This record gives sequence, structure tokens and C-alpha cells, in this order.
Amino acid sequence: MINISEFSKRLQNVIDYYDETASSFAEKIGVQRSSISHILSGRNKPSLDFVMKVLHAYPEVELYWLLNGKGKFPKNETATALSSPSDSTEDLNTGQERIKRDNNAIEKIVIFYKDGTFKSYEP
Repeated sequence: MINISEFSKRLQNVIDYYDETASSFAEKIGVQRSSISHILSGRNKPSLDFVMKVLHAYPEVELYWLLNGKGKFPKNETATALSSPSDSTEDLNTGQERIKRDNNAIEKIVIFYKDGTFKSYEP
């Protein structure tokens, strides 16, 4: 479960890092200014759509960091690069499942559950 007060602090951290106002941030991610205000004040919890808009507009924001404070901000782009040959199999921290890659590198795998939660894996 997301700690809304900690999420609000991390969201404010993103806004400050990019030297945005709440209004300019809201415009850039495509939400109303009141949505930002309500999330920052702790009145509302962020929706999945809201989180995905932030990640889309600001690719340096790491999903796990934004949701629960684990990881880095801004994320290190070189840490996610894959360097093994394209015909190898890659274990993506699932313990059992293995995915065979072709010439395209896998950037991120997101699994959405019926209860509204999700997990994201980055090789």
C-alpha cells in the first residue's frame, strides 16, 4: 500500500527537481491543477493513470521510487541497459520464469493485477 504522505513528498521532490510550479507540472502531465494540489495535500491518493502520466512525462522518474521510495531519482539510465547477447535467456527476478529476447532490448515489464495493484520489473 502506498504511504500517501511519503508519496506526496516524493512528488514534490520531482516538481522541485524540474523547477516546475504545480500548475506547470499539471499542464505537462495533462491533469488539472487541483489534482496536484489534492495529492500534495494528502487529500486524494494518486490513481494509476496519474502515476503513468508522471512516468511518461518524466522518464527519469523511477516507478518504484515514486510509489514506495525504493530506487533512485533521477534514475540512472545506464543501469537499465542490457549487455548480454540477444540469443541468451534473461532471468528477470521472477525466480522461475525466463524470457528469451530477440534483437530488441526489454526495457520494462509491468504486470497489472485484477485488484488494481501492479508490479514492474526492469532487467
